[in-house]
Amino acid sequence: MTDTLSAAQARRIALAAQGFTRSRPTTVSARHVHRVMDRLGVLQIDSVNVFARSHYLPLFSRLGAYEPALLDRVFLSRTTHYVEYLAHEATFIPVADWPLWRFRMEDFRRRWAAEDSWASTNARTMRWVQDELRTRGPLRPVDLRADAPRERGTWWDWDDVKLALEHLWRTGDVAISGRRGFERTYALAEHVIPHDIRSQEIPREDAIRELTRRAARSSGVATSSDLADYYRIRDRAAVVRSIGELVDTGELEPVQVRGWERAGRPLPAWRHHDAVLPRRVDAAALLTPFDPVVWFRDRALRAFDLDYRIEIYVPAEKRRFGYYSLPVLVGDRIVARVDLKADRPTSTLQVQSAWWEPQARPGDAEAIAAELALAATWQGLEHVSVSGWGDATAAVHDALVAGSASGPAVRRHVHAREVTA
Repeated sequence: MTDTLSAAQARRIALAAQGFTRSRPTTVSARHVHRVMDRLGVLQIDSVNVFARSHYLPLFSRLGAYEPALLDRVFLSRTTHYVEYLAHEATFIPVADWPLWRFRMEDFRRRWAAEDSWASTNARTMRWVQDELRTRGPLRPVDLRADAPRERGTWWDWDDVKLALEHLWRTGDVAISGRRGFERTYALAEHVIPHDIRSQEIPREDAIRELTRRAARSSGVATSSDLADYYRIRDRAAVVRSIGELVDTGELEPVQVRGWERAGRPLPAWRHHDAVLPRRVDAAALLTPFDPVVWFRDRALRAFDLDYRIEIYVPAEKRRFGYYSLPVLVGDRIVARVDLKADRPTSTLQVQSAWWEPQARPGDAEAIAAELALAATWQGLEHVSVSGWGDATAAVHDALVAGSASGPAVRRHVHAREVTA
């Protein structure tokens, strides 16, 4: 018999799977970072730095204020346990997982094998880039640009050199060996990935089944689309086969979630056998748009009633919620979204807009204010200012003022629209 869950129960299971039922530590260490990564599996990387780059936020959401340099040490040092690959979009993954992505690397290689593909028509560039990395070791794109042969025509066009690096990264011939600032350093995979890991061969079906299993563990309860999106697996038939095999072994259990429907019919869903259903979730957190809780927009709408769209590329006058609004979690609900900017010259966290979501309740403003004050402290900012744009700004401002005795000073700035990033 298939169990039935309420929408609230499904949310609590999902949030527990993502680590939101654990108390935040007083002091955050590398051990806590590794524990979060064990739950998430991947950490999506993004360059937007109007408040904080996206990959710093999931740790803040779960662990509270930590030293951002800790993330750099854990993920970017030469002795790191992690490496970058397209395991969702560009993400940090455990280096030991490199063989799981061989099927994706081979898919890229096959896709680009055609004579008219960019990789084929730029084979000389690809060979030169590999030879340079083999001879000189890890290099930034700018290092290659400075030393590229000066020939007529477009063969050594700067964009071609960058494209070659990206192509070689996708096929697994090249790996990211670190970053300087936000700029990647590339190296041959054999110089980054240990031989015993690189030499492992995992058949495609086995890799997809393992990734489906991990997605289920990280999701708690999920549909097949949720599980496929977690690691962006396009072979949906393979995901469905994996689900069936995991059900047969008892690792997944079929469930129905009230409200998870399509065309009036219940969506099939599965619960991981290790998933727990907490009686309540007491967390409050600012979420990056690329947090696994909300990064699949269909799931965010279905599970949290969050209809989310990134408005970075929307003209300022047409934005509904702001340049880079962050969903706000209180309990097991997404209750608001806030558009934040760290104004370093004035040491101010600017709340450029704040909006209530359908699941907001009275009293949520206090939890939001506490997270904003913590976010300012985390980023080393002395003040918080709140605009007048958005139906939650007055309540958030008042809650910040009420709690400002032990936190950052609060200012009010009022605009018809947001401060642009």
